[in-house]
Amino acid sequence: MSFGAIFLLALGLAMDATAVAAARGLATPKILPKHVFLVAAYFGGFQALMPLVGWAVGSRIGPLVQAWDHWIAFVLLALIGGKMLWEARGDDDEDEPKPATDLYGMKVMLVLAVATSIDALAVGVTLPMLDAPLVLSLVTIGVTTAVLSALGLFAGRRFGAMLGKRLDVAGGLVLIGLGVKILVEHLRGE
Repeated sequence: MSFGAIFLLALGLAMDATAVAAARGLATPKILPKHVFLVAAYFGGFQALMPLVGWAVGSRIGPLVQAWDHWIAFVLLALIGGKMLWEARGDDDEDEPKPATDLYGMKVMLVLAVATSIDALAVGVTLPMLDAPLVLSLVTIGVTTAVLSALGLFAGRRFGAMLGKRLDVAGGLVLIGLGVKILVEHLRGE
């Protein structure tokens, strides 16, 4: 497998994480360096870790994961998106935005990172069959996802600054929509 093919694979795997990072940016009043670091580390790290796990586990569990990965991603993204929608229904008199640290808490980021990297686990099972170099594949997938996720965070914030402060609804809908998209694509066999 050539580097170009690995890079294209990495771009495809990074799209979900980039969209979720943009949703985080929508709901963040001010992006701090720690937010960029957390998004890049969680999303890039898990996108690199999951293919390694898939590679190690091998093809025995691969078909099981492929059969359920879309449902797992859908449920996790829908739960996080639903939570954002629930929190957005807060009092209209509230002048202060929610602290951005809640959006980047360990539990939330862990769930989002796992939800957006489950497909990478299944890809990890197939990498040996494609004669892909393991270290190059993991580094390319992880770095690509980290960079695109950081850019997605800023893009989401810029878009959010144009729309105003009540964008938890938009972020929640993006996450739910992404979960639905993943589910529909897998059920269609795409």
